[in-house]
Amino acid sequence: MSLFKVSRFLARAKGKQTKLLVNAGTLYSSTMNSGNKEYATDGKPISRFSIPKIDTLPPDMQELMNESMEKAGFVPNVFKTLSHRPEEMRAFVNYYDVVMSGRENGNLTKADRELIIVAVSAHNNCRYCIVAHSALHRIFSKNRILADQVAANWETADLDDRQKAILDFAMQVAVCRPLSERHFEELYKHGLDEEDAWDIGSVVALFSLSNRMAFLTTKKMSRVAKVIPRSGCSARGLKIALSEASALSHRSVDLNLRKY
Repeated sequence: MSLFKVSRFLARAKGKQTKLLVNAGTLYSSTMNSGNKEYATDGKPISRFSIPKIDTLPPDMQELMNESMEKAGFVPNVFKTLSHRPEEMRAFVNYYDVVMSGRENGNLTKADRELIIVAVSAHNNCRYCIVAHSALHRIFSKNRILADQVAANWETADLDDRQKAILDFAMQVAVCRPLSERHFEELYKHGLDEEDAWDIGSVVALFSLSNRMAFLTTKKMSRVAKVIPRSGCSARGLKIALSEASALSHRSVDLNLRKY
């Protein structure tokens, strides 16, 4: 799916989403500038830690918040939650960009990365990342059920041999078990190399951190994220999933969409 097609698709649905996005914008304005806690649909705060006033954040973090509001119509709760520690937020988002954008000659696809994230997040019982990145996997892979299978039990999911090798390697890293030459050889059999093995490990490490921060903060999904569709790739689902998924910056979004 080209960036042009995605933009045109989103534009067609813009009128239908106006009310939703306006409401999200109102929510953003009233909470991000108050310095108080924001509450999810279940009546609980989106984070146990306070959310600072947006005008007290460093300029680059303010820009990130405003860009998200402009492009997606709301600010993901992950940004609001991490803004409690702006320096850590900046480091996390920058590292996310590097790891998830991928190397120029790397062999992992965007769908591969999302599947790794779902498997690791399921192992760590992180509902936030399971929901967001399962949605992303459905978008990038065009497979509507595989992410759900992996979230339930990756070892019994309908994986091909290449996917099995990737997740076997990833889960060894996730549970901190020693890697043997067999694990590397299995990757090599499917056209992956040692640098791809590093990429797999980087994704696992990044989301092992993300999962634990979600538990620390008791982070909740954004209200508008509750409408992520499970059948096909609608304009609303695309915008929400790409915005909500654990600090996914718009620089990464633009780069990744050019591959489709």
